[in-house]
Amino acid sequence: MENNDQDKASLAQQYDKLAGKFNELYLAGKERGRESMTVALEKAREQLTALGEVSAERGEELKQYLSRDLDQTLADAQQLGEEAKERLNPSRLGAGALASLAAVLAATGNALQSLSDKARGSLVYKTGEMTSAGTLTCQACGQKVHLKETGHVPPCPKCSGTQFDKSY
Repeated sequence: MENNDQDKASLAQQYDKLAGKFNELYLAGKERGRESMTVALEKAREQLTALGEVSAERGEELKQYLSRDLDQTLADAQQLGEEAKERLNPSRLGAGALASLAAVLAATGNALQSLSDKARGSLVYKTGEMTSAGTLTCQACGQKVHLKETGHVPPCPKCSGTQFDKSY
């Protein structure tokens, strides 16, 4: 059992390293959006594999988990964009810089909506998979499971369900 716990801790550390390297590469790039995220994530995986930080197989597994978590973050940002679009509707704000900002936010919200729609189907979190901190909601019974740090998705403590939705 202790060895299994060490493996889980190691996997969580590797996930966090991949996330940190991804963040570094993404922010260093000029482009923003899902495609540039995908490129940065692949480069991060390649670099950690080349350095011997993770095996090729483990790197691919971690990349899939982080990609799913990024898709969830985009979906959450899209929802925030929708709320901002409602509150900052240019027709409600009149002329000026605030109205211009609202128009930009509205356009951003539309772009995020498109990304969110594409990603929504892949955002099921299953028991045993790796994920970052956040709140998982059991799809079977609605029980919430709070993860305070990167770790494996546990079975539902209430119904032993194995599929979850995630929020932050």
